[in-house]
Amino acid sequence: MNKHNFYHHIFKIKTKNKYLKVLLSAFKHIHVLQKMKNLCQIIIYFCIQQHKKLNRHQVIKSLFLLTLVICLLFGQVVTAKTPNTNALVEQGITDYNGGNFANAIARWQEVLNQYKNNPSARAVVNENLARAYQQIGDNKQAIASLEAAIRDYGVVENIQQLGRMKSELAQVYSNLGQPRKAIALLCGQLIDKSKYQVNQNIECTPDSAAQIATKYNDQRGRVAALGILGEAYRLIGSYDQAIKYLDAARQVTPEYQFLVFNSLGNAYKSRGQLRELQADSAMKAGISSKEQELTQKSLDDYQKAYQYFQDSIKFARNQKQAVAEMRGLLNLIQLASQTSGQFIHEEEFSKTLADALNVLQDLPDSATKVYGQIDLAYLQRHAKVTSPFIYCPTDLVLSGNNTALNLLENSVLTSKKIPDNRLSSYANGALGHFWECQKDYEKALKYTRTAIIAADSNLSAKDSLYLWEWQAGRILDAQKRKQEAIASYQRAFDTLEDIRQDILTAERDVQFDLRDVVRPLYRTLAQSRLELLGVGAITDERRAKELSKIVNTIDALRLAELQNYFGNDCILSGLNPKLVGELLEDHSVTFQNTGFLSSIILDGKTGILLQLPNQATKFKWIEDPYQPGANKIVSSETLEKKIAEFRKGLVSKAEINYDTTIAAELYDWIIRPFAEDIKSQKVKTLVFIQDGFLRSVPMAALYDSQQQKYLIETYAVATTPSLRVTNPKLRDRSTQKALILGLTQAATIDGKTFDRLLAVPSEVSAVASIFPDRTPLIDDNFIPESFQQKLEKTPYSIIHIASHAQFGIIPEDTFIVTGKNQKLTISQLETSLRNLNNKSHSVELLTLSACETALGDDRATLGLAGVALQVGVKSAIASLWSVTDESTSEMVKTLYTNYRQAGMSIAEALQTAQIRMINAKKLPSSENINPLYDHPAYWAPMIVIGNWL
Repeated sequence: MNKHNFYHHIFKIKTKNKYLKVLLSAFKHIHVLQKMKNLCQIIIYFCIQQHKKLNRHQVIKSLFLLTLVICLLFGQVVTAKTPNTNALVEQGITDYNGGNFANAIARWQEVLNQYKNNPSARAVVNENLARAYQQIGDNKQAIASLEAAIRDYGVVENIQQLGRMKSELAQVYSNLGQPRKAIALLCGQLIDKSKYQVNQNIECTPDSAAQIATKYNDQRGRVAALGILGEAYRLIGSYDQAIKYLDAARQVTPEYQFLVFNSLGNAYKSRGQLRELQADSAMKAGISSKEQELTQKSLDDYQKAYQYFQDSIKFARNQKQAVAEMRGLLNLIQLASQTSGQFIHEEEFSKTLADALNVLQDLPDSATKVYGQIDLAYLQRHAKVTSPFIYCPTDLVLSGNNTALNLLENSVLTSKKIPDNRLSSYANGALGHFWECQKDYEKALKYTRTAIIAADSNLSAKDSLYLWEWQAGRILDAQKRKQEAIASYQRAFDTLEDIRQDILTAERDVQFDLRDVVRPLYRTLAQSRLELLGVGAITDERRAKELSKIVNTIDALRLAELQNYFGNDCILSGLNPKLVGELLEDHSVTFQNTGFLSSIILDGKTGILLQLPNQATKFKWIEDPYQPGANKIVSSETLEKKIAEFRKGLVSKAEINYDTTIAAELYDWIIRPFAEDIKSQKVKTLVFIQDGFLRSVPMAALYDSQQQKYLIETYAVATTPSLRVTNPKLRDRSTQKALILGLTQAATIDGKTFDRLLAVPSEVSAVASIFPDRTPLIDDNFIPESFQQKLEKTPYSIIHIASHAQFGIIPEDTFIVTGKNQKLTISQLETSLRNLNNKSHSVELLTLSACETALGDDRATLGLAGVALQVGVKSAIASLWSVTDESTSEMVKTLYTNYRQAGMSIAEALQTAQIRMINAKKLPSSENINPLYDHPAYWAPMIVIGNWL
């Protein structure tokens, strides 16, 4: 919520003495008209910036007016100006200093029209217009003004000021959630964090803000550029780079260390949060040594953050920088809250909080004051959620004596004095949320609607608009105004879709943010629409429209989850702009024998949607047909436990004769309600688009007790995260080249041991015999470098990897084990495959034949489902858990043999291989297949992801 311009005011801090010294020195050295012109550029800039101080002293004010007149007379082109011009400039400065930014903008815009042939004066006016626009929250106009100032400073070759303007523009972009644009302005190139080295030199392009400041020995410009650059890298999750740049900023000059220390504290805190998440991932992957190492690193980062915040507060206090002191105090308090008081004992916490309240009381009206009031009002002792405005907090620190309420009411009063729509939006929205939690829905709706109006003004605060529309929906829901609530939820959804990329990738400090700020909204909207369908009579046409909207909502959630997991928008680079319903119509012939089953886990229950080409979408809640009456609905908790039990029974292979009881129960819950619809359409392939814990279900192993068949014996099965990122198309397979990668040796990665894969040689041999045009890389020959080199030289349509592959709860723990105890990370795999020279020869099929996903977290299976999309291949075949390499080798042989047969889809090729395993006990001995392989543990986990054709 709190987007501070940490370095924005660096260029404004100039004392009266410094101003006079520069100005008088400039007059002393005027000898010719050209020098007068150059001086005018300086004078206008200094005068407009410093007029707030000048108008307190008549002598200096007279000097200001005199020099301004001189500058107007000797511009880039000497022309007479209207007598009104000088007055307009001065009036604009007075308006700006008095907080009347709209008037200042109007006057300066009028002046700007008269400076068409004077880039020196025009640059200064645009520079100050940009600041005025930011004050009223009009970032679009601020960007335009800064870009104009950059152009004009370039024309008059004032390169130092041009660099400073680039820094200011970068700050605006960073505040808008576009840190990559900021980095381009500040340094000219983005350092890939996967390739970043801790001791790497900082090298920026010559035209970048950082390099310009260095060239001109502009200390203020350099601190600003490096500081904003560090903040931008922090926002994209590149914490090592952020710390490197901020350390460099700290060494430039001690004058602004209070700002840099604050930024360093934020960078270390963010890295500590990430390492805490990584430690959790290592724990779930069973790597205790790595968990301990990351936990300690996380604690070390939090300790450094604590120290930097303390130093920032001390330096700001010494320099009487109350706003900076307030920011440091707030950050220190929030660190204590988020780390459960590990670094600040109760007495110190109470003193820091009291200091913050005292500083806040005397703080001038400003954005920092408003955000500080809100942050303190919603301060919790153990804060773990990303946004305080979605759930009602239960342990507010300042809940007693109406302190929190007083702070929120004061934030609204303060925001009224500052013409900033974004500020007003947050103040009113926060107060509205307070009353929502108090169940005073009339007051809650009043303030929430005021917040919506402020956020919706020129669409200047979309990141808050969706929050308050969502909040209004909840309030209306509580008032039983269901239709109005849905309309509000829909507006929140539409707004969030516009800004989702920035929220999920630009500010990805930690990855649980989606669970707090995105997923609940999407599911609430879907659930509200579904519940509406069950109330009263509804026409078929209306039902179809509502179900279509529900499908689009669920699909958007799938895309958001993928985007958040991988932390970038590459995953959506091939996104089809059409909605799911339109795709079904467009591909009705292609999908002729295909059915799509989508799941959605909601509050207390789970729904399944069936989509068939040229048929109306059907929806059913998961029910237990053997339960009476109203008890039929299966709770989401019951379903999750049943699935965990089902999966555990498969993975453990405890019984030689597999008990199909649970598999049959799940079939009756998920498949049987749609069985007749699917059968009547002569469906051959079922494509599952799963939600949450349902992603870990091997659907092929569900059991039809009536037919006494596994689901895979009736239908080919595939999965995709979304139809909009899948391009189903049957391709010619007669001339395919295969890159075959295998590892037979045991390996140790990050302290975890991976066993030898004894059957890999026979698997590789079998694949090689099916693809005559192939290249094998085995054991020590299979390392990331050799893999990259082979792909650069030769296009391969098939990549088969017979090695351990781990999918963790974060992308950093998702990798393929290679020779020499090395690993090929998903980022490296993506880089290698996306950089293929000939895009027409992109990879059709990637097979990972020995996968392992982290247990207990649906993000691991999300990573598995998204691997094909992330690395840019059409289809992937992988397993939901690690199985014996002998059985995998057996199935892969059949799979590829079938795959090479013209007309057989990938899903059908896998289906044939799985059915062969099911019939292991019935096959003649000449087949040489282990009869134990009929157990679903050996064949069920293998799934097709993406294009199933």
